[in-house]
Amino acid sequence: MKSGAIRKLRQNLAADVPVFGLWVTLEAPSITEMAVGLGLDWVVIDAEHGHLDWKEIVEHVRATVRSETVALVRVAELGVGLIKRALDIGADGVVIPWVESAEQLRQALAFARYPPEGVRGIGAERATCWGDCLVEHTAEANEQVLVVPILETVRAAGQVPSMCQVEGVDLFFFGPADFSATAGFRGQWEGPGVADQILGMKEAIRRAGKHCGIVATGDENVVQRLDQGFRMIGLGLDGALFLRSLHSALRAVQRDRRIAAALAPDRGPGRAVPDRPPECAR
Repeated sequence: MKSGAIRKLRQNLAADVPVFGLWVTLEAPSITEMAVGLGLDWVVIDAEHGHLDWKEIVEHVRATVRSETVALVRVAELGVGLIKRALDIGADGVVIPWVESAEQLRQALAFARYPPEGVRGIGAERATCWGDCLVEHTAEANEQVLVVPILETVRAAGQVPSMCQVEGVDLFFFGPADFSATAGFRGQWEGPGVADQILGMKEAIRRAGKHCGIVATGDENVVQRLDQGFRMIGLGLDGALFLRSLHSALRAVQRDRRIAAALAPDRGPGRAVPDRPPECAR
């Protein structure tokens, strides 16, 4: 856990300074090294969707050591074992999907904290420098650890006021695609009315003195989200950013096309490639 990096992130948010990051879904730790080298404020290493295993996750976390880039791990679900393991390998915090109530949020906090405030077991792992920094780490971990819920369902929308009352959580993330699916618009990034609902939730969270994050769908959307009051903004997914660059290069030589769901080129005539949203915070 990089306490200095976590403090700096919180200080920036408290001063209304935006913090920018990258959503990591691919296995190469070089991706996170690039994010660190470019001075990004945070990365989220996605262990919910995709194929990353724990060896690859720890390599991404290791790539942020001795930097000011906060490393968060999005666990697959709310569970003490997953949260404990992510923090034991040195993550600065966890991102919890599908949070729908204040009770779930309090449970996530308990899973991420050592007793007596929580139920996290103490291990001789990277977080404690294999036991060599046991006293130092356990003295500061409960206060420093970041627990970030993703609000991505219609049900969560009605629970925002009570979730904002949970002490120890100062940052909320949004998942527009899953929110849209639960609203009956599966496959859309922000279905009819969803954009306004998310902005309404964001306003309630900001009024409570807390902060909001979201992944942008493109360069223009980064600026739009800033103007809307989001302060933790993902510049994109690693895979999506790479595809965006490939599409741009292929357009220059009139070779651009879609990828079909079967992972084969779509060879239909006249197939335009639309701007596609990220799919990380579903």
